[in-house]
Amino acid sequence: MKAALWISAGIVFYVYAGYPLMIWAFARWMRKRTATAEIEPGVSIVLAVRNGMALLPWKMEHLFHLDYRNIKEIIVVSDGSTDGTAEYLAGLSDPRLKTVVLEEHGGKAVALNAGMAEATGEVLLFVDIRPRIAPAAIQKLMNHFADPTVGCVAGELVLLEGGQAAVAGAVGGLYWRYEQWIRKSEANCDSPVGVYGGFYAIRRALAAPQPAGIILDDMFQPLSIIRQGYRSVLEPGAVVYDEWPKETGAEFNRKVRTLAGNFQLMQLAPWILTPQNRVFFQLLSHKILRLFVPYFLISALVASLLLAHGSRFYAALALLQLVGIALALISFQRRIPVLGRIGAPIGALLMLNAAAVVGFYRFLATRGPLWRIWDSSHSSQPGKAAGRDSEETPQDGRTEQDA
Repeated sequence: MKAALWISAGIVFYVYAGYPLMIWAFARWMRKRTATAEIEPGVSIVLAVRNGMALLPWKMEHLFHLDYRNIKEIIVVSDGSTDGTAEYLAGLSDPRLKTVVLEEHGGKAVALNAGMAEATGEVLLFVDIRPRIAPAAIQKLMNHFADPTVGCVAGELVLLEGGQAAVAGAVGGLYWRYEQWIRKSEANCDSPVGVYGGFYAIRRALAAPQPAGIILDDMFQPLSIIRQGYRSVLEPGAVVYDEWPKETGAEFNRKVRTLAGNFQLMQLAPWILTPQNRVFFQLLSHKILRLFVPYFLISALVASLLLAHGSRFYAALALLQLVGIALALISFQRRIPVLGRIGAPIGALLMLNAAAVVGFYRFLATRGPLWRIWDSSHSSQPGKAAGRDSEETPQDGRTEQDA
């Protein structure tokens, strides 16, 4: 029991603290820099959308008035839309607009492949329907392509908070800042294992066709570019704005889908678990081990409860874990604001690990394309920094944020 407890606790500590601190230290010691210059390669913007009329008029106006001077084309793929999306796009007159209408709903990967096939620009810029792109953000991405070793550049998502439930707010605040810190450290060492899928650019010559049905295009594409010997980098100054889900349930559903997508990624792209993947160690430490943390947490709790009899130390350890679980559960209740705020970070941790368990079940049990498990109930109104619905769309604009 003691071995089970300390091994489990050690793995949990490594995943949440040991690896982040180690990669941060490596980044400070062995930082890789990129050579940047103000260049203006031709850009093809690719947007996949399904039933997007709630946001599409705002989004197209936004894209038509971006400040980057060399946008060759704006390619919008309607993925089996039934709400008039295709008809609306047909009525637009901007000469840069290319519309691809897929009659059957095939998922985001199929839509992105169709969009990439139409592109002629030197650089592909993938965007989602909800985020608002800040001035000069595209130019700041492009500057990194002056370095011939760079194949992928991602911007930085700034989340607008306000009115969120305690746990959802903790995920969008503390957890997101923590996640961004890890990604930046990985990028400074070599490359992050995933990017924010709502705003990232790649060299078109390096683009890899997405496996049909894949959820995590924003991990598959950057990892495919790294596989070809190039780097994926982050540009903190290339900002896009989005809004975090206000309700914990919406955030939980999104995380379930994302975490199920991690299992799917290993199934559809098994090479990421081989020496072909230069950043396998980062992937293992940052992503894969997190999928198994829930079981190590349970193992540590059970072991400490069994060891509690006759040992004040282990009894105190078991009590500490139980108190933490209680605070997490309390944090889901808005009616107790003070305790909710104290327990919100623990509640966020509990929610993320519960989502990993449910995500694994969904991966095993879902019949047909895995992307169909997406719950698109979360949406925002056009013009509100536009929300985030892309790392979070397969089709209505969501993207998958890393978990």
